Amino acid sequence: MNAGKPIELVVAEKADDQKWPSLRGLALGIFVILLFASLYFAREFFMPVILAFLFALTLTPIVRFLRKRGIPSPISATLLVFVTASGIAITGYTLSGPVTDLVNEAPRIGYEIREKLSELRGPIDRLLRISRDIDEATDNVTAADTQRVVVQQPGIVSRAAGNLLSAGTTIAITLVLTVFLLASGTLFYEKIIQSFSTLSDKKRALRIVYDVEKEISRYLLTVAIINAGLGIAVGLGLWAIGMPMPFMWGVAAGLLNFLPYIGAAIALIGVAAVSLVTFDTIAMALIPPAYVLLCNIIEGQVVTPITVGRRLELNAVAVFIAVAFWSWLWGFAGALIAVPILVIVKVFCDHFDELRSIGNFLAAHQAVEPTEPVMESS
Repeated sequence: MNAGKPIELVVAEKADDQKWPSLRGLALGIFVILLFASLYFAREFFMPVILAFLFALTLTPIVRFLRKRGIPSPISATLLVFVTASGIAITGYTLSGPVTDLVNEAPRIGYEIREKLSELRGPIDRLLRISRDIDEATDNVTAADTQRVVVQQPGIVSRAAGNLLSAGTTIAITLVLTVFLLASGTLFYEKIIQSFSTLSDKKRALRIVYDVEKEISRYLLTVAIINAGLGIAVGLGLWAIGMPMPFMWGVAAGLLNFLPYIGAAIALIGVAAVSLVTFDTIAMALIPPAYVLLCNIIEGQVVTPITVGRRLELNAVAVFIAVAFWSWLWGFAGALIAVPILVIVKVFCDHFDELRSIGNFLAAHQAVEPTEPVMESS
């Protein structure tokens, strides 16, 4: 094949061929770095967009169900988003009182917890006293030679007002964009299909797009329903036990359950802290957190595996890394969407030969070879 070419030219061509993979890898690495840098610095823009896409995927099965019954997508999308926005507003207004009371009572709760756990405070107090003595000695040595500069921070009220305004803007943009995404119907699918030339590629791409959308939308909607059921069970159980603010703890348990492992631990610690200062005896104070733990065990070990299925179970290490990364990137909102994004990546990778190894890594078990042909990422 290379008989008519000089040896120097053949060697140069082989060297160029070896350079291309490294250049592609370098370009891919630069692209990933720029992508995440953009997500971090432009999070005010990207956050509502991604939230809207996830929200639209969650509501897509309902919109499709209503469309088959003769209700147009724009009408059903508007009604669903309106009902959701009303639910968020009512829930936020209802929780504002209990949350305010809990924040105001936080110093008293902390003091009472320290008093009830006074037997364990001895060694800790000695360590704190030693640390305080060291700090005071250091301050006395450096006070004569060092001038302290204190930068005044904005007040709590100003920060809270700014955060509330930012959260309100994000929610409003998310809901409006969700309406447009749901009302557009199959517009995006048609645009994707039009980018392929042959009929076989169009059919294969259409099957993959619908398969990915179906699995992700069903997963998100199922998990949302499971977490809502968990919140209801926790709220009713704590109300029967006699815990204060059971509705708030139910909402917190359902919302925090979108954070695997971490969310359940946060809810459990919060319930345990309030329970410890509410009930007189330690034995009675352990009942509410034990009930919350039981509900999370039933949800995590029985309900979710049976309902969602093993195919979408995720690697615990990958889940932890994803939650940690998106928490660093976007805070609490990033932690909430970390697992849905991981599911999207896994389902997408499972449909391409060259990316199936990534999907296998994200899975909690050995991936099964698909029986249907998949589209190669060329």
